Amino acid sequence: MGFFSWIVFGAIAGWLANIVVGGPDRRGGCLFSILIGVLGAALGGFIYRVATGSEQSFDFDFPSFGVAILGSIVLLALLRLVRGSGRRRDAQPPYRR
Repeated sequence: MGFFSWIVFGAIAGWLANIVVGGPDRRGGCLFSILIGVLGAALGGFIYRVATGSEQSFDFDFPSFGVAILGSIVLLALLRLVRGSGRRRDAQPPYRR
């Protein structure tokens, strides 16, 4: 798959993962969505290989797109979990009487 196809593929997968995961900071921007999508596709391919024992070819087809979206959702959920754990402590108001 060409470089431009990876960007489009990653942008769509990252955008859909952003919609699924949601949250207050849902708008990360186009570059963030592309990065999440491309890295999520790689993570999804790794998870697919570990789970099934066979490699996933990343052609522009629906099975590859599904793997990329699932990998992007996992990656985005992990990022939100890590970033959210530090915010919860800071976001609590001080105790007042």
